[in-house]
Amino acid sequence: MNHTTDYYLIDDLLTDEHKLIRNSVKDFVREQIKPVIDKHAQDHTEIPDLMKKLGAIGALGPYIPEEYGGAGLDQISYGLIMQELEAGDSAVRSAASVQSSLVMFPIFTYGSEEQKRKFLPKLASGEFIGCFGLTEPNHGSNPAGMETRLKKVGDKYVLNGAKMWITNAPVCDLAVVWARTEDNKIAGVIVERGMPGFTTPETMNKWSLRASRTGELVFEDVEIPEENIFPDVDSLKGPLSCLNSARYGISWGAIGAAIDCYEVALKYALERQQFNKPLASYQLQQKKLAEFITEITKAQLLAWRLGTLKNEDRATPAQISMAKRNNVKMALDIARESRQILGAMGIVGEYPMMRHAANLESVITYEGTHDVHLLITGNDITGINAF
Repeated sequence: MNHTTDYYLIDDLLTDEHKLIRNSVKDFVREQIKPVIDKHAQDHTEIPDLMKKLGAIGALGPYIPEEYGGAGLDQISYGLIMQELEAGDSAVRSAASVQSSLVMFPIFTYGSEEQKRKFLPKLASGEFIGCFGLTEPNHGSNPAGMETRLKKVGDKYVLNGAKMWITNAPVCDLAVVWARTEDNKIAGVIVERGMPGFTTPETMNKWSLRASRTGELVFEDVEIPEENIFPDVDSLKGPLSCLNSARYGISWGAIGAAIDCYEVALKYALERQQFNKPLASYQLQQKKLAEFITEITKAQLLAWRLGTLKNEDRATPAQISMAKRNNVKMALDIARESRQILGAMGIVGEYPMMRHAANLESVITYEGTHDVHLLITGNDITGINAF
């Protein structure tokens, strides 16, 4: 019997450091997340001190250099961390992904030296919680339609507008926000909790990502000092590069959710007796399980190759889109189908399938919808923009 989820011996392609990092995060998830995640998802509550716990294991901005509080790891290490966190829950991976790719990455890439030293170490430790403001009430897949405005008034800047569907908004200490300037350029600004006119109403009654806090960012004449504006970016390249990093992490994270569902379904099918035989002895159940491990293996190879390209700074946005789209759809399909193997037991919180499936309904939409990523690939291979 081959019960491994490393069907193509991809571990042979990893370094000892990669495997050590992955196994340490796997241990953290098994001990700290899995015993409590169902209750928090059912109760619509966040895991207490999650960000500080993630900071303690080096899961926040792991590729940020050590001088700024990161661990200085490579992109495959980052991917493996995201994979293991999402095996626990998409909300946990989302928290780490937003902090790492959508908050720390832009501060490190586009921020001033003062901004890096002021914010990055506290974000890396989880002392500060960050969020990312791009999506607006009227503009999701079309960020170029951005309505949030940054206007210069005297020696300060004034921010007006709103962002929505923002992970960690209700609990954030700071938000990296993208706004259009008077000369029609795109500026990145760091908005800090406590600035007058900055509020973060929470979005409630979600069926998905229930262990994560989601909300809006509302700016009513918020004064932004010049030292909180990114000096090195003035176009959509800024927020889109952040999304590329986040999408890359998701392409790994989704594999973790799929593996969690597969492992539970395989164990159940081997143990559950039906008509005096284990479920796993029936052809239709074996078909499901065989397809699961095949799709997981394909996704692992896609993510690993993308990680090597990213380490070499050769990964294109279109390649990242392909991996995000494929791997999330793969995970969602496995979550749904593996639920069927468990029958009625699959709907209770003791098993993770329904929770993963509900979460992945958000993951397949955020950081670029499933359909938009398909059009990105179409544009890349034909040269014709279908948007």
